[in-house]
Amino acid sequence: MFEANDPNALQLTTDGQLRHFLTTEGLPRELLVEILDTADSFVDMSQQQVKKVPLLRGKTVVNLFFEASTRTLSTFELAAKRLSADVLNLNISTSSTKKGETLKDTLMTLEAMHSDMFVVRHADSGAAHFIAQHVTPHVAVINAGDGRHAHPTQAMLDMLTIRRHKGDFAPLKVAIVGDILHSRVARSQIHALRTLGVDEIRVIAPKTLLPRHIEALGVKVYTDMATGLRDVDVIMMLRLQKERMQSALLPSEAEFYKLYGLNRDKLAYAKPDAVVMHPGPINRGVEIESEVADGPRSLILDQVTNGIAVRMAVMSKAMSGQLAQRGALAEAEEQA
Repeated sequence: MFEANDPNALQLTTDGQLRHFLTTEGLPRELLVEILDTADSFVDMSQQQVKKVPLLRGKTVVNLFFEASTRTLSTFELAAKRLSADVLNLNISTSSTKKGETLKDTLMTLEAMHSDMFVVRHADSGAAHFIAQHVTPHVAVINAGDGRHAHPTQAMLDMLTIRRHKGDFAPLKVAIVGDILHSRVARSQIHALRTLGVDEIRVIAPKTLLPRHIEALGVKVYTDMATGLRDVDVIMMLRLQKERMQSALLPSEAEFYKLYGLNRDKLAYAKPDAVVMHPGPINRGVEIESEVADGPRSLILDQVTNGIAVRMAVMSKAMSGQLAQRGALAEAEEQA
């Protein structure tokens, strides 16, 4: 496991701009709102004839995925290309890290290619922080998911989806349902929701899929769907992450679906205008029934569209922060 100490010492420049995007935890509300506002301006770009802006022209973005994810990789690649960046998708399965080359050696090789940004996905918690600590100062690092720790861009695209459909965060009751224990998405969602000031955050799961001391994050814990979903405005379902389960935490998928799968009957406990979200990929008939996933209250496809806009916003803001930091360092050297 990597260590992830004091993320904001890495994430922010001396004047509070985004330098790396590693976690939503501890970031100021003003910065999260800036990211959402910037993303809002990009959402409708897919409807335009020319879908590019020149904000990252001449920059090289490396998608450094040590863990497979078709949806996240493709949206990051498309986001970078819409910002006019050059994009390199590094196939880790055939890279020299499989031949014994250390992660630091890989980073040095990529830096020698004059890369400007690393988008990192890794199975170990803290990997993105480790990379941010060891890259040269001119490289920005975006966390695309690390172990059970964080998935900040997924959380922010969820926040954008909620804001575009519900407006103000303050009056909302939000329920996060499913495999909380193994979910980096849930942790990032909780931090972002708290910072943005939602009225109430609930987590709903069997006891075996709840982290210890989850209440310390400021959430209300429920093990019963009927009680937990009562009068909520937003339902955020999670994928059942069987690949991260090291023991028999569930009797069966059928039993999980019976108790915690979202169907029309369980959806009826929420408010009549409650919306349904899922980070994907969906396990239909395990976490959610198709009629709900494809129904009029589902925002799942909106999340995909908003994911491109949010990742464009994060990339452009991180690169802007890196340039500002570089200028400040150069000015300090001149004065010295």
